[in-house]
Amino acid sequence: MKHTLCLLALALGSATAAAQTAAPPAPAAAASAPAPKPPRDEFFWLGEINKASAVINTDQGLLDKTLAPKIAAGVAQVIEAGNQPGGKRPSSVITFEPLMIKAAGQDVTLLHAGRSSQDMHATYRAAILRENMLALAEQLNRSAATMVELAARHADTVVPNYTNGVAAQPNSYGHYLLGHAAGLARDAQRIREAYARIDRSPMGTTVLNGSSWPLDRKRMADYLGFAALVDNAYDASQISSMDEPVEVASIVTAISLHAGNFVQDIMPQYSQTRPWILLEEGGGNTYVSSAMPQKRNPGLLNSLRSDASTAVTLAMGPILQMHNITPGMPDPKEVDQNSAMVESAIKVLKKWDRVMKALVINRERALEELNSDWTASQELADVLMRKYQLPFRVGHHFASEIVTLARAKNIKPLDFPYAEARRIYHEAVQGSKYPQELPMNEAEFRATLDPVAIIQHRATAGGPQPAEMTRMLKEARQRLADDDAWIKARREHIQRSLARLDQDFDKLLAAGR
Repeated sequence: MKHTLCLLALALGSATAAAQTAAPPAPAAAASAPAPKPPRDEFFWLGEINKASAVINTDQGLLDKTLAPKIAAGVAQVIEAGNQPGGKRPSSVITFEPLMIKAAGQDVTLLHAGRSSQDMHATYRAAILRENMLALAEQLNRSAATMVELAARHADTVVPNYTNGVAAQPNSYGHYLLGHAAGLARDAQRIREAYARIDRSPMGTTVLNGSSWPLDRKRMADYLGFAALVDNAYDASQISSMDEPVEVASIVTAISLHAGNFVQDIMPQYSQTRPWILLEEGGGNTYVSSAMPQKRNPGLLNSLRSDASTAVTLAMGPILQMHNITPGMPDPKEVDQNSAMVESAIKVLKKWDRVMKALVINRERALEELNSDWTASQELADVLMRKYQLPFRVGHHFASEIVTLARAKNIKPLDFPYAEARRIYHEAVQGSKYPQELPMNEAEFRATLDPVAIIQHRATAGGPQPAEMTRMLKEARQRLADDDAWIKARREHIQRSLARLDQDFDKLLAAGR
């Protein structure tokens, strides 16, 4: 293994040297490109907390104003060093503080008045988790937008829908997609609701019951971009900070289950010789079997299903870790694993987006499948009840007998003899108080079995008929716009808060110069 790594390093070194020899000098503009911003990791937030403590405690008189500039300079030095390539970026209070002591002496620990690693860690966990949630919300919004626009393009595409894995009724594919989009809209709502509970500052609560120091918790929350406080000091680091990843896990699970449902509804088509919905071939969507040249395996669907299963697995982590432990234990709070859990859901949504963009829907084949089976048969019972007051169960029995005969003799709906329908109806109602002759004429009988007409004539609010599709598409687009505005507003609020902290901290630094 070591030998292989050495060979790889030599190869890379040789390639780099060759590239440097052959390549012209880089343009001057490239040298002045801005350095990437440091990540908003644990180190970043510990730095922000220390900056805010220096400013607030100085203004409140809790920190000697003659010492404050030197202490602030020490904090700034640690942050600056950590932002350098290869710089130390410790993720805990007990590893961050020695760097501050080295930079500014023991006086820097005066910042620790009325605070603990418990509330500081709870604060950065909440800050990181809320940003993860905004990233999740953003990708969810993108994927949902793809779904809604796909629904708009297929508002009048009539396809079979399935229950229990069996073709059940005709439907508009656009209507079907809006049903899935409604599920994603609830996931977006769950994100917003969870975000409001995460977007609360635990800072200033120390470990269990607060402190004798009169800390300005509200101002601290404002500087760090939090909308509110975790009110109860015990709740802050003992209960709430364990609840948060568990709640996020439920959202990750919901998204992944929705994606899995979508995949499983398409997969059976690949077992058909003449499917009506498939992935576009190539482009990483499908791959050819290594042995059987006719096979085009749905690699993208398989990959999405696997990613969804992985996300559900990761989401079980905080739940199992929180089970049967005392309050406040760190088991379910780990930043890396909770960030990975959210990232797994983002990955699912990205791949789901790819699937939707790769779908090829054959309208003619879908309609042919509908007309080759009896998915419109319920409409016979519905029309007989609605127009002719025949009880539904009687009409259902009539329709069921038609299907039984048709399947026995391999008769398709559009070819079923009207005379046979009249005979079956008469036998179904014989001796009853209901009309003994089928009240539908032949034209109405055949129109009732037309899948396209069924969709056009639906009257249910929320149904696939054109007027309702127009309404639901408009409302879905508005929800997406509202969600996008919400995400941007939350990010802007955090950014403005941190910018305000930077301004006030810079003033404190300037006082010592």
